[in-house]
Order: sequence, then C-alpha cells, then structure tokens
Amino acid sequence: MKRGIVFIATLMMLGSCGIFLPRPEFEKGMTERRFLRQNRDAKISNLDNGKTTYRVDRGERFFVLATFEDGKLVKLEERESRPNWMTPQEDPEKRNR
Repeated sequence: MKRGIVFIATLMMLGSCGIFLPRPEFEKGMTERRFLRQNRDAKISNLDNGKTTYRVDRGERFFVLATFEDGKLVKLEERESRPNWMTPQEDPEKRNR
C-alpha cells in the first residue's frame, strides 16, 4: 500500500513538471491571435484572397513565413535571407545606353 502511494505521488510530481516545458512556437491549426501574441515582431508580408502571410525574422540569415486562412495556420516555411552582396546589380553598360 505504501509503495502504491509513493508510486502515484511520484507519477503526479513528474506529470506536473510537464507544465514548465516550453510551448511549441508554431503548430498547424493554431489561431492567428495566439501566433501574434507569441511573435510580437511578426509583420504582414502578404494579403491574398483571404490568406494572410506573416514574416518573422530569425536573426540575420533566416526568416519564417506563416500563412493563415480563416484565422488558422495552414502553411509554415523557413527560408534563408539573401545577403546584400548576392543581390543582382544592374550592368553599367546597359544603364549607359
């Protein structure tokens, strides 16, 4: 009997530790409101036919595009930013013509 009580108490203590785990940052089906509360630096990237796409920067090199339809997360993409030195520049000969 004593072992059973100790066992149940141990399970309850270990189960309560799950409360302190970090919540997942993104998950399919999450609401737009919850996403915006968790990502205050999110900026609208695109509005198209009832779909809203937000951009969240992840440091200097990466960003996340989250697409919502009817207030629910339907698509999530992580992309790498293109460095400034890689941007295509105009050919000076074409400009002078």
